[in-house]
Amino acid sequence: MESKKEFFLECYKLGIIKFGRFTLKSGIESPFYVDLRPLASDPKILKNLANYLLEMLPLDNFDLICGVPYAALPMATAMSLESYIPLIIKRKEAKSYGTKKLIEGIYQKGQNCLLVEDVITSGKSLIETIAEVEQEDLKVADIVVVLDREQGGKQLLESKGYKVHTLFNISEVCTILQETGELSDEEVKRIQDFLQGNHIQFEEKKRLSYQQKSENAQHSVSKKLLETALAKESNLIASADVTTTQELLELAEKVGPHIIALKTHIDIISDFDYQNTIVPLKELAAKHNFLLMEDRKFADIGNTQELQFTSGVFKITDWADFVTSQVIGGFESLDCFKNVGVVAIIGMSSKGTLTTNSYREEALKVALSHPNVIGGVSQNALPEEILLFTPGVNLADSGDGKGQQYNTPDHVFKTLHTDFIIVGRGIYKSEDPAQAAIDYKNEGWKAYTASL
Repeated sequence: MESKKEFFLECYKLGIIKFGRFTLKSGIESPFYVDLRPLASDPKILKNLANYLLEMLPLDNFDLICGVPYAALPMATAMSLESYIPLIIKRKEAKSYGTKKLIEGIYQKGQNCLLVEDVITSGKSLIETIAEVEQEDLKVADIVVVLDREQGGKQLLESKGYKVHTLFNISEVCTILQETGELSDEEVKRIQDFLQGNHIQFEEKKRLSYQQKSENAQHSVSKKLLETALAKESNLIASADVTTTQELLELAEKVGPHIIALKTHIDIISDFDYQNTIVPLKELAAKHNFLLMEDRKFADIGNTQELQFTSGVFKITDWADFVTSQVIGGFESLDCFKNVGVVAIIGMSSKGTLTTNSYREEALKVALSHPNVIGGVSQNALPEEILLFTPGVNLADSGDGKGQQYNTPDHVFKTLHTDFIIVGRGIYKSEDPAQAAIDYKNEGWKAYTASL
C-alpha cells in the first residue's frame, strides 16, 4: 500500500472533507465538514482503508466486528472480508415486525465486539451504540475510527475505559493539506481556533445516588434496602446456595455484618424446619441488620403463586422481605406479593435463554408499572426508576485474557449502573467467607462511589 499520507490524499479526491462555513446538526458553525460515505464507492480505497484500520488493532482480541450505522457499515464489512472476523449489523432502530432485532447476524453471548466508526465528534453515537450492543450480552473494549474531529469524543470514551484507535485526526489532515497547498495558513489557523473553542461536552445522564433513590423510593422495601446500604456502606447481597440449616446459619453469622441482604433458595435446605431454620435466620438478620431475599423465581398464574408464597412448609410470606419472580404470568400475577418487594426477572444469562430483547422490553413494561416491583435482575442496564440487581459478580473473574475486565464490581457499576451486586460462590465457597464478604463489600462500595 501507499504511505498513509498518500492514501489520505487519494481519499481526499473523493470530496470527503469540505472547507468553508457549515452549520452542523448541533447548530454550531464549523469551518469544515466531513462526510466519509464516498469512500464506499471506490472498491480499491475501501479495501485499503480496511487494511489500514486492521493494522492498528490487536486482532486476536475480537470475535466480531460491528459498524456504527450507517456510514461505517461498508467499512466494517470490508474489514470483516479482509480479516475473516465475523460481521454483525446494528440497526438504527429495531424492526417493528418479524424478529424485531436490533442486532442482526450470528453471535454468542460474551463475545468481544470491535466497533467501527467513520467520524468521532462528541462520542454520543458511540456511547449509545455501545449500550445497545452490550444489551445483547456482547462485550465492547475497542473502537476504531477513521477520523477524529478532536472535539472531545475520543477523550470521553477513553475516560470510560475504552480503547479508541484513530487512523487520522483533523489536525493531521490539515497539516497534510497545508503541505500540499490545498489549505492556506489562514484556513488552518481558523480551523485550529475553531477546535480550541468548540470542545463538545457530551452530557450523560448522571446516575442517582442511594440517598437520592431513597428519597424517591415508593416502596418500603426499596427504601429499607437503600437505607441499609447507606448505613453499612455496602451494596453486597450474598447468595446462600447451601443445603443444610447449619450451613445457612453459619454463613449468615459470618457474612451478616457486611451484607445488606442474604439471598436464599429455601427449598434446597434438606433439613428445613420453620422453627429451627427460619426463626434463628430472622434473629441473625435483625442482629446484623440485613434483609432476607428468597430467590424463588415464581413463574405461574397468580392464584398458584399466591399459594406457593403463603402456604406449604416454607410460608415465605412470613419471613422474606423480598422475592424474585418471573413476569411471564403477566401484570396481575404479581398482585399476590402484597407484603413484600418483588425483584422481577427481566433477563437471564444462561446459554440459549428465551429472554430475548423483545421479551425484555415487555417484561420491563410490567416491572415499571407494577407497584409491588422494586427492581429487576438483569445482565443489562435498567431505567433509574427501579433497582438493578446484578448476579454473577466475582472478583476472581478479573478478565477474559483479551485485555478487558468483566463481571467485576467495577464493570457492573460503570457499565450497567447496577445498584446491588449478588455474589455466590465467591463468598460461600471461599475458605474464609467473612473475609471474602469484606473484600466484596469494599470493592462494591468503591465501584459504586466511583460511578457517581
